Amino acid sequence: MKKEIKSKKEKIEKNNNPMKEVSIERAILHCSTADPNKLERSIKLLKFITGMVPVKTLAKKRIPTFKIRPGLEIGCKVTLRGQKATDILKSILVGVPDLNKKQFREGFFSFGIREYIEIPSIPYQRDIGMLGFEVIVILKRKAGTRTPRRKIRPKKIGNIHRITQEETINFFKKNFKTPIID
Repeated sequence: MKKEIKSKKEKIEKNNNPMKEVSIERAILHCSTADPNKLERSIKLLKFITGMVPVKTLAKKRIPTFKIRPGLEIGCKVTLRGQKATDILKSILVGVPDLNKKQFREGFFSFGIREYIEIPSIPYQRDIGMLGFEVIVILKRKAGTRTPRRKIRPKKIGNIHRITQEETINFFKKNFKTPIID
């Protein structure tokens, strides 16, 4: 039985199955802070970079040391999909010298930008000041990503169809020019 499973995996890998191709599902740009003044500047920054209106994120837990309570606006985010996600990601990655292998996981990778002026295509904005943000990129295959989220008969995605860390790294190397350090 195990020999049959291995042979199926080998057959699928040998055939260039178009449904196994990896692509970007969405890219999320995220800024977080508890300061309301800094939050408004973060919203301006994400709007300036993407041209889209960011959504404010709310706190879910109480953290007394940081004066955070449930319902307090503590961040903002923008979700990009399709060609716009790819274009903005390429322009952001020009300012990133290298990425670590630890930043890649099964089906996604993430990294942070300390100051947005590190990106050459984005000039300094006096009203925004110096801010950084996080970028999370979620990958998908062409078929089967809706299976666990559908309303009728949701199922788990099989191990053969999951995106491994190596596939995530290979996708990144193929599509972007930023080097990866071990």
